Amino acid sequence: MTGVDLRESMDESVFNRIRQAWHEHLLLRFPGQQLDYRQYIAFGSRFGELEKYLHQSKDYTHPEHPEIYFITNHEVNGKPSETRDVGREWHTDQSYTARPLKATMLYCREIPEAGGDTMFTNMYLAYERLSPRLKSVLDGLEAVHDFSLRLNNLATYLDPEKIAARKKKSPPVAHPVVRVHPDTGRKGLYVSEAVTSHFVGMTREESAGLLEFLFQHSVRPEFTYRHRWSVDDVVIWDNRCTLHLALKDFDATSPRHMVRMAVLGTPLGHVIAES
Repeated sequence: MTGVDLRESMDESVFNRIRQAWHEHLLLRFPGQQLDYRQYIAFGSRFGELEKYLHQSKDYTHPEHPEIYFITNHEVNGKPSETRDVGREWHTDQSYTARPLKATMLYCREIPEAGGDTMFTNMYLAYERLSPRLKSVLDGLEAVHDFSLRLNNLATYLDPEKIAARKKKSPPVAHPVVRVHPDTGRKGLYVSEAVTSHFVGMTREESAGLLEFLFQHSVRPEFTYRHRWSVDDVVIWDNRCTLHLALKDFDATSPRHMVRMAVLGTPLGHVIAES
């Protein structure tokens, strides 16, 4: 959205128009923003309760503002950043918890001259373009979202103790395969290649074929948008009806630094004993 300065106070009627546009388009970009952390937090909190990264590494959170988390490829304490390669698979944020995120915001502070893009896909369309018969099958299913699938991909640069702690904190949860958006009432697919392991009541082998179809179908080109970042972009997207993917399409020596905030959602799934 252009013509919006997020530093300025915003009355409810203006914010309602922003929220309506967000529900319609699923993602909003506010270019050319010059925000300090307090202004950024003030805007994000209009969408709901912000996540506070109290249990994350202090190296990647702001010392005075626990709502702020840094996704960066700068070295941290002389070591490669643990957040430099996050999001390299299609996913929706924290679907592996029983309270997935409502929204995620990124404020772009540094970006390579070429690349560093993020892909998004519309999960409303992914559901709506399925056949009526397949919709009827999926409407009654739950799927397991297992964070250990993502952790396996981080094992090359996270120490085993951190991986074990994260697995303990995030046991597998079950969510509906078709999620009804609480604000719009529209149905969307709610599975992702990053963490969805199988359908509840089925084995992984039995689930694999249909899940693979859904993974591939949900990111068809006609459902997707590729965002080419500019410094000072603020982007907010709706995790309840989108997936996203951070592309590794740039020289790793070029700086990419994002300031992240997240809006907590409502409880959705339930923890299960199986994995």
